[in-house]
Amino acid sequence: MKKNILIVLTLVFGVFVNAQTPATDDIKSVNEVVTADNIEWGWLNPLRGDKSPAAGKLWGDRTKNEPAGFLVKFKKGFSSPPHIHNITYRGVVIKGLLHNDDENAEKQWLPAGSYWQQPAGEAHITAADGENNMAFLDIQEGPYLVKPTSEAFDNAERPVNVDKTNLVWLNANDIEWVSEKSNVETAFLWGSHQKNQLRATLLKLPAGFKGKIKNLSPNLRAVVISGGISHQFSKKEDKKELNAPSYFGAEENATSIISAEKETVLYIRSNGEFEVK
Repeated sequence: MKKNILIVLTLVFGVFVNAQTPATDDIKSVNEVVTADNIEWGWLNPLRGDKSPAAGKLWGDRTKNEPAGFLVKFKKGFSSPPHIHNITYRGVVIKGLLHNDDENAEKQWLPAGSYWQQPAGEAHITAADGENNMAFLDIQEGPYLVKPTSEAFDNAERPVNVDKTNLVWLNANDIEWVSEKSNVETAFLWGSHQKNQLRATLLKLPAGFKGKIKNLSPNLRAVVISGGISHQFSKKEDKKELNAPSYFGAEENATSIISAEKETVLYIRSNGEFEVK
């Protein structure tokens, strides 16, 4: 039953599951934690100074040719000029309202919890309309650059905008790698669910959750999209409070001990499988 559901989802959402997504990540993750109050902030586009959105590092270096995860903060009313990027990125809205589309498109404001994919070479604008606007961006290669639309090109990928209300959530009974007792839900975003292939999912932990996430792959990286968790790699270490938009990485076979007082959504990017118990 569970395998059949996974196959159906892959076919239905092939538009963003199989759109030339990265197949693997050769950089192994380590046990690390970045709390929301310990994020290094700078400018996404330093040449524009305070006219640029702010950027906060979670992992990797977006200025180099390597995978990276980072946060972007937009001021209310921000709207970029039409531009392209040299690489594809994928994003999840954490706070506020964001729009990402062709400059002539009617505004489609994506609320917190929504997902979008911006292909390399595709001309677009990005705008923000909430009081506090923040998103998490995931890239598999770099550097992350902003270029003029005169350099636009078609890399065969297509943009995707998924409002949070259009996400498909599966419960624990439908997921092989989740204990049915855990009462969590997951929504698949991108990648392949073949063995040892890179993929990203949203994991929704119910209020009162107490359990473990064990990483079975060379890398696992998790970003708190909403809510918050208490986290520790072993009972011997102190718990760390990871509120949105905190991050933790886990090495292969590492176990994260987690509890959540309120409903919490995690973005989990892994190069293979992990277990939730």
